Amino acid sequence: MPDLCRALHLASIWVVAAALVGITQGARADCIAERPTAMAPTDPLVCQQLEATIRKPSALSLGDYENKLNQYLGSYCYRDEAAGWVHDKYVRQAGPRIATLVNGAWQGLDQGTHAPVMIWYSPDMMDWLRKNRSADGEVDHPPPVPDGAIMVKEMFSEPASDCRTVDPLRLFPTSGAAIMIRDASASYDGWFWGWYGFGSQSGWTPDWPALPADNNSLPNMGFAQYCMNCHASAADNLTFASSKNIAGEPGKPLNYLAQDFFKGAPATTLHQAVVLPVNANPRLGEPLYSPNADVIAALQAYVREMPTYETVSRMPSETYDNTWVGAKGPDASDTFLTSSQCLGCHDAGSTGLQFDMTKPNPHGDGLINLSPLATWRTSPMGLGGRDPIFFAQLASETQSFHPKMSGVVQDVCLGCHGIAGERQFHIDEKARSGKCELFSRDMVDATPWPADNPSAAHANYGMLARDGITCTSCHRMVLNSKASGPLGDEPQNACVDERQALLNPHATGFAKTFTGSFMVGSPDTLIGPFEKPEVGPMHTALGIKPVHDATIMSSEVCGTCHTVHLPVLQGTNTLAHIYEQTTYPEWAFSAYRTGSTPDGPLPLGAGATPRSCQGCHMPSTEQDGSPTMSKIASIQENLNFPQTESSNAPDLSVRAGFARHTLVGLNVFLVKMAQQFPDVFGIRTRDPMMGKKALDPLVLTEQAMLDQASQTTATVAISDLAMSADALDAKVTVKNLAGHKFPSGVGFRRAFLTFSVLDQNGEQLWVSGRTNAAGVIVDADGKPLDGELWWKDDCSGRVHPGERPHQPHYQKITRQDQVQIYQELVSTPPANTPNPVCNAHAKPEGELTTSFLSICTEVKDNRILPAGFLPVESRLEIAKALGADEELAVDVGTTAVEDDPDYISGGSDTLSYSIPLADLPKGARPASIEADLYYQATPPSYLQDRFCTAKGPDTDRLYFLAGHLNLAGTQADGWKLKVVGSGNVAVQP
Repeated sequence: MPDLCRALHLASIWVVAAALVGITQGARADCIAERPTAMAPTDPLVCQQLEATIRKPSALSLGDYENKLNQYLGSYCYRDEAAGWVHDKYVRQAGPRIATLVNGAWQGLDQGTHAPVMIWYSPDMMDWLRKNRSADGEVDHPPPVPDGAIMVKEMFSEPASDCRTVDPLRLFPTSGAAIMIRDASASYDGWFWGWYGFGSQSGWTPDWPALPADNNSLPNMGFAQYCMNCHASAADNLTFASSKNIAGEPGKPLNYLAQDFFKGAPATTLHQAVVLPVNANPRLGEPLYSPNADVIAALQAYVREMPTYETVSRMPSETYDNTWVGAKGPDASDTFLTSSQCLGCHDAGSTGLQFDMTKPNPHGDGLINLSPLATWRTSPMGLGGRDPIFFAQLASETQSFHPKMSGVVQDVCLGCHGIAGERQFHIDEKARSGKCELFSRDMVDATPWPADNPSAAHANYGMLARDGITCTSCHRMVLNSKASGPLGDEPQNACVDERQALLNPHATGFAKTFTGSFMVGSPDTLIGPFEKPEVGPMHTALGIKPVHDATIMSSEVCGTCHTVHLPVLQGTNTLAHIYEQTTYPEWAFSAYRTGSTPDGPLPLGAGATPRSCQGCHMPSTEQDGSPTMSKIASIQENLNFPQTESSNAPDLSVRAGFARHTLVGLNVFLVKMAQQFPDVFGIRTRDPMMGKKALDPLVLTEQAMLDQASQTTATVAISDLAMSADALDAKVTVKNLAGHKFPSGVGFRRAFLTFSVLDQNGEQLWVSGRTNAAGVIVDADGKPLDGELWWKDDCSGRVHPGERPHQPHYQKITRQDQVQIYQELVSTPPANTPNPVCNAHAKPEGELTTSFLSICTEVKDNRILPAGFLPVESRLEIAKALGADEELAVDVGTTAVEDDPDYISGGSDTLSYSIPLADLPKGARPASIEADLYYQATPPSYLQDRFCTAKGPDTDRLYFLAGHLNLAGTQADGWKLKVVGSGNVAVQP
């Protein structure tokens, strides 16, 4: 039997082989790239003049240089054998082409790292190859490729055999060309990279100025491009080029299995897919063509004129955002880099062949991209530098709240939302002038094009600021005892000590780093969670070594920014310092605390259910609790890529505990804005490395938020339901599942309960917590409750000047105009009071405020405490160990919850509803009740305050977005996100 099987197997091979011979022995297949005449330079003098320019890419701005390069390449100036240019022996495959018979038809796919190629080499590049990479062997530690050397990698439709015998001068590069031009003075890797398309139909265009706002694509060309994800695996000089491939040189090119006996539709190359994605910036949801009149009316801020789609101010295109390590290697001037330097390796699919860091989409076609870059990019962290809500807040702070301290306010606020730009500006400016100059809002909009525009000098800082809380912000952080002493004197930490003195003047230890005031480590390292990281590719590309540092897994990495300690400003005076945001301390004082820091254990040890911030917001386990397994990068590896010459490719290990950088809370409203208005945000909605192969990241981010809301935030339950002759009574319990207060974060976030009594048809008979179109909580007559809107509709003054109207914390609700709102409300210093006292103990005397730098004291804080919340004495022990004072221990507590026992050890809130049956419509009988918990990231009073306290492009932009955002039919319909509900509970007669 074994012999028979072998015979049948051999027979099948013979049949297939005969079929192959029969097909391939026919007429030569048409080469669609072949042209009837040679495409060669027609004006050698012009080419010679252009060549002097294109050999030095860094001498011109990118836009100007690309225009020159377009003339040079478009005229085929490099196809000049008389001038010493040489080319490959023939068009060759860059990997295998595999055929499969499916349902009687041949199907196949080219598996090359490039489309079939024919490379042209400049004379100096060829000279270097002959000396260092000949057929006789390669030179160890060869000298650098000389500046000005050029390689033009023409690419053609597969299979390569179609064009193998055609004169290279008659081949039109149907898939464009990948180019490498040596300019070691510009970047650490030493190359200008790019993809070029020939002819007007190729889709290629210079990157600067950026294309119209509906594109925002990845650049076609530039220094330190994503190409390094593969080329960093080369043995040296970031090139795999070999003289064996070149016509007239000894040796043979590498060969791959290439089944070319059938025709198929030409495949799109990776280069084309990345830089010319079809519909690179689709709107993910249809915004409103005209403003939502009901929303505008509900917000009652009619003083503003609504911008149009044509006039609304847009953030600069993401196409501009690319900074890189300088030629001399990483030093203080390279401390912060844009995420474009991480995209090539830490985004899935960037090689075009391997799709680690993905999984099949269980709800549709394609893949889910779980890579660090893709999940972070569309999170609120990744969008932080383009967040229209933040910039409108900043406008209010500088125009109305603190105009006399505008410069300081801008620098302080952008030190978090635009941290990389603010920090790098301080580093460079301190080195230049010896001073810590203030970073400003206008620098965020700085772009490099045109080169003589007034902002061009600050373009790199604008790129970094717009990149949000970018990769190098966290992966360079130093939080242990090393962060004090000599590290503070290092140039990469220029001006951090001044920030600490301004924001945390009396703090020590970790508390000195509050409000994002942390130190960073050496510019030539990046920290990560895994031991024994693969060093080679990153060091080759960027001069940076990845190192293992467990600090990156500690909650303090989050706590340094999510504990916001700010001065209380009045005019030019600082009255006190107070905590605006305490998410980290809320966790540190709860049952979720781990009881340790990078510097060691804290008093009282771990809580009953210890879990770090990353454990929830950067999940590294599957639903069954098993660790997520994945490689952590997408690079050219040794074992799973086609063989190449001159390679030093490593093999990456699958890591246990791969963390998804989802980093989300519940701000679905911001994500919906980004989905529907990518042109206003200046972002692309499709991941450039995955294109149509994957679910759009903004959709994945939204789903992560919805999952977090429904599964891990809270529960709502109804109990003790009873109906007497006079009243319907019930208890509602909201359990907080989060490791901090709910809601947490910036103080204006809020949640509220809607309690509904329904008839047999499901119609509402009585409701506490009903809302209008803008999410304003209204009474039974549709009138906003006191405190829902602060301003008169013409913004001429407060509705209740000098007062602080709001819904108190309830333990029992009996009327429809009473609503349980979980929120923090704060007030300004009292007006016309000399030397006012501002702290957590102070009595509120000023007006309600949304100003982060005007918080004198709290009016109300009934946000639901996390489980296992410690008493104040225990909180004080931990606060002191963190380097903070009593104020932190007190401020993290509650305000105006009266004697509610639920606010002692935390974890939940239970309140009673007693509905007088006489308040129901005449003749109506209750059939069921339900309780729903809603969340508002930007409550209507907050939005109205933006529109009444500032003017200009940032405020107008938010007004436009709020007016045109289409939330109908979404989970955030009516400007409120449903977190969870009790479900319908029947009322027994």
